[in-house]
Amino acid sequence: MAKAGSCLFRIGYFIYAKTRIGYYYHQNDIKKAKEKLGNSGHSELTEFNFGALSILPIPMLLDNYAYLVTDAKNNKSVLIDPGHSEATQKVLSQRNIRPDAILVTHKHWDHSGGNRELRQHFPNIPVYGGSLDNVPDSTHVISDQQILEFGDLKFRVIFTPGHTVGHVVYVLDGSVFAAADSLFSGDCLFLGGCGRIFETAPSIMLHSLDKLMSLNEDTLLWPGHEYAKDNLNFASVLEPDNSTLQKKFEWVLSQRENNLCTCPSTMREEKAYNPFLRTSEKAVLQSIGMVDSGDFTKPTDDIRSRALSLIREQKDKFKYKL
Repeated sequence: MAKAGSCLFRIGYFIYAKTRIGYYYHQNDIKKAKEKLGNSGHSELTEFNFGALSILPIPMLLDNYAYLVTDAKNNKSVLIDPGHSEATQKVLSQRNIRPDAILVTHKHWDHSGGNRELRQHFPNIPVYGGSLDNVPDSTHVISDQQILEFGDLKFRVIFTPGHTVGHVVYVLDGSVFAAADSLFSGDCLFLGGCGRIFETAPSIMLHSLDKLMSLNEDTLLWPGHEYAKDNLNFASVLEPDNSTLQKKFEWVLSQRENNLCTCPSTMREEKAYNPFLRTSEKAVLQSIGMVDSGDFTKPTDDIRSRALSLIREQKDKFKYKL
């Protein structure tokens, strides 16, 4: 039965992720989200300003975020992961903004499904996607460490396979705005979590997460989904004595009670409570049964990969509890 279920999942995933049929599944997901949430969305629209830089998370579907990043000085704007064109265009119309580019982290329709309609509305807009992911309706293929510039908006591409084979993230240089850098992480890294490992080995995802761990600790994290409440609930079960985690979880609960977004966090925060970034920590390895209470030595990358896989497996089966 388990093998049959796994086979059906692989077939379903292939249809969703690698064929145009997935677009129609995506449209059904949009319909379900509208029926459940109406026009209000899963979170209040909240803009974050850093001098001439503004970052606006755009809630869409049941828990996705697209991002509108604007350089007011040079009148340049970039969209990131506009999975739903209607929700995106509503915000653009309200603010009278004509975007200069679309940056896409990966091929999944909830991140790329708005590309075609947005290109019809803005015929000359470039759409950037990773070289290995075949992002729907993309016009420009990008590679690791490439720099994309729009006015004072300077994004560095980092290749982060794991969730998909061609997933990328974008790091915005905040220095020109006297601000911290910003990481737009798609489905590689979330507040308190990471994406499911669909298309690679866990060791590949571990390497991608380690790349993000090397970023400046003040880097702001802007994830692709509003998953913080569930992620930190799971993390608090793994590390019940982590006071930093418990404090953050309480804050997240307060935010979500008021329908407010939980981004951004920082890489410093994530290192302190995100179990997927803590595969070298004794408390986490003990919790998943990989080490005992005796002497502890720094784990190898092989052990960390197995830990990441086990944490991901436990998270996939986890049910929210308080």
